[in-house]
Amino acid sequence: MKTIVFIPARYGSSRLPGKPLKLIAGKPMIQHVFERVAKAEGLDGVYVATDDERIREVVETFGGQVVMTPPEAESGTDRIAHAARALGLADDDLIINVQGDQPLIHPGSIEAVISPFKADDYRGQFEMSTLSFKIVNEAEITSPKDVKLVTDVNGMALYFSRATIPHGRDYWDHDSFKHLGVYAYTKRFVDAFNALPVSRLENIEKLEQLRALENGMPIKVVLSQWDSPEVDVPGDLEMMEALLLAGH
Repeated sequence: MKTIVFIPARYGSSRLPGKPLKLIAGKPMIQHVFERVAKAEGLDGVYVATDDERIREVVETFGGQVVMTPPEAESGTDRIAHAARALGLADDDLIINVQGDQPLIHPGSIEAVISPFKADDYRGQFEMSTLSFKIVNEAEITSPKDVKLVTDVNGMALYFSRATIPHGRDYWDHDSFKHLGVYAYTKRFVDAFNALPVSRLENIEKLEQLRALENGMPIKVVLSQWDSPEVDVPGDLEMMEALLLAGH
């Protein structure tokens, strides 16, 4: 079984056009993501999946590998499905999806999201895993930008939401967890997922992972030791640069 990381990257962004190529501490953001991911152990390859020649040129300039995908790929998972087919991956091969706007991604988080598939007791009970992080910044509990999640007693996802979940009716003395945009799944799962139409809850919350839950596809959630904030607006670039220069 191969383990391949794909970093889907597109040039167009309504809030931050050209986002993957924005400079942070002197490097394009996509380079930060690629280099950090490549430090994770147990990988057979790391590729940027894009349909944009400008992104391809930059990635190849710093020595990264690129898989070109069709411009009609609407989502990151669509882009990954095309890239997996282009590389001829087998159904049981493991695909890691890391968003291209996470310049602080820690290599340990990649190893963490893979770990359930490598466990001795793994018997194919699920074919998708993702990451959570215990919220320490209270503003993230109510921010719709930060996706919250809840799990069952076995660490399987129950729901993801931009709303505050769980929401204490009478008091608030529990921890809250946010979702980090890192996924691991088999190629077989990716193909099955992409064959499904956009689901009702997915369309309401604008969260692709809800399509899996609505269609009875279990998602294993792994708690990460490291946060991985995303760049969404221009102000986030300054914040990321300050964190990088501080050694994060």
